[in-house]
Amino acid sequence: MRVVSLLPSATEIVYALGLGDRLVGVTFECDEPPAARSEKTVVVGGRDTKGMAPGEIDEYVRSQFAAGADLYTLHAGALAALAPDLILTQDLCRVCALPSGHVEEALEHLGCRAGVLSLDPHTLDEVLATIVAVGERADVPDRAATVVAALRARLAAVAARVAGRPRPRVLVVEWVDPPFRAGHWVPDLVTAAGGTPVAARPGAPSVQAEWAELAAAEPDLVVVSPCGYHLDGAAAQAETVARHFPGRQVWAIDADGLVVRPGPRLVDGVEALAAVIHPEPAAPPAPGAVRQIA
Repeated sequence: MRVVSLLPSATEIVYALGLGDRLVGVTFECDEPPAARSEKTVVVGGRDTKGMAPGEIDEYVRSQFAAGADLYTLHAGALAALAPDLILTQDLCRVCALPSGHVEEALEHLGCRAGVLSLDPHTLDEVLATIVAVGERADVPDRAATVVAALRARLAAVAARVAGRPRPRVLVVEWVDPPFRAGHWVPDLVTAAGGTPVAARPGAPSVQAEWAELAAAEPDLVVVSPCGYHLDGAAAQAETVARHFPGRQVWAIDADGLVVRPGPRLVDGVEALAAVIHPEPAAPPAPGAVRQIA
C-alpha cells in the first residue's frame, strides 16, 4: 500500500504505526520525523512564514480567506505520479491543512482512484481514535491497537500521579496577536494533566479573545502554545504575554511538537503539562518541552 499524508499529524501517525516505508508523499510542513520531508515527495506547498511576526501571519491568513484563496497548494501532478492507494487529509481547520474536498476534486480530475481518509478529531479521545482509523485503513489494526494501548497507559500513569491533588486554573493561549483561547483537544490535555482549563472551548474551535477577558478568568498558570511554533518561538512570544498576567506563572511549551498537532505526541504534551502543573522531582519535564518565563 502506498500512502500519502497531507498533514503533519497524519505523518506522525504513519511512522508511529511503523509504516514509514509505505509513505510516499508528504507536505512541506511534515518535519517529524525529519526524514519525512527530506526523503519523501512533497505534494503540498505553502508560504514559509518563519520570518513573519504573529500579527503579520494573522493578517495574511485573514486576507487570503477574504479573497477566497487557499493557504496551501496541492501539486496535483506530483500526487498523481505517486499513484497512492490511501491519502490522509482533514477538514478540521483550513489554516492547518488542505481540506479533503479539494483533494477529492483533484483526484477526480486526474482520474486517480486513491482512497481518502479525513482525520477530524475534536477531543483527545478522538485523536486516539484516528490512530485506530489509520491502522484499519492501512491493514495494520493490531499495530494501531498496541500504539493506542501504550498511549492510554501513559495517560493513566499521569492520572494516577495527579489524583486527589488540587487542580490549578490553567489558561492556554493558542495565538498571541491577536490572542486566541484554547479549543478542540487542548483543554483535554490540561484536564488530563491535573489542571482546570479556563477561558477554553473543549471540543470546539479556538476563537479570538481579548487580553482583559483572559485575565478575568483568573488563571493560576498561563501556558503559551502558539500554533506553528516550537519552544524557542513560543518562549519569545510568552515574554509579551507575561505582561498581561502580573504575578502569575507563565510558561512556554513546544506547541507544534506537543499541543496543536493531533497525533501521538499529544501524550508527551500531557506529561509536560503535568510536570508544570504538579511539579515534583520524580516526573520532570522532558528537555526542550517547556520553559518558565515568569
